[in-house]
Amino acid sequence: MFQNLAKTINELNTIPVSSERKEVLQQLVDYIQNKVDACEEIRLNFICTHNSRRSHLSQIWAQTMAFHFGISKVHCYSGGTEATAMFSKVGETLQNQGFYIQKLSSNENPVYAVKFDENQHPIICFSKTYFDDFNPKNNFGAIMTCNNADEGCPMVFGAEARFPIKYDDPKAFDGTEIMNEKYAERSLQIASELYFVFSQIKI
Repeated sequence: MFQNLAKTINELNTIPVSSERKEVLQQLVDYIQNKVDACEEIRLNFICTHNSRRSHLSQIWAQTMAFHFGISKVHCYSGGTEATAMFSKVGETLQNQGFYIQKLSSNENPVYAVKFDENQHPIICFSKTYFDDFNPKNNFGAIMTCNNADEGCPMVFGAEARFPIKYDDPKAFDGTEIMNEKYAERSLQIASELYFVFSQIKI
């Protein structure tokens, strides 16, 4: 794990996860635990409307937390009900929190390689629909990270289970003086909750 990222993770204990949120997260804990107990692959697809902010943050932190807690066979994905682009502030925020990020293309929908450890495969990030060929077609858990995706996709085809774990959109602060603060805050909230999820898994 990169040193600055490890420091960020060690400081997550200062961010409380409320009992109400733990109750919401427990279904995801149970899903992952059942997969671990059965020695099965764990596929998690984080879904938001545009696959531009919250779903990417969730995918990256989930994969990182699985590694941090030594939980193998975890494969994290993200997608939207439509494709746009991963917002540049997401990459900037994650880089500030200790990830290594390389921009692989500069078109309207850039591709990023995100690394949490120098010896681990990078997470490949770009905006796509949740049913894109890059994502799993079946045997996965669908985590709905926003209200629109949750309401607009009452059924996610191919998903074994569906978990509404929703986050406020940092986009609301784009162009404001507190934009950087709010993106960092949302990223750390997601990180702390996924830290809780993977810390509960018994291997």
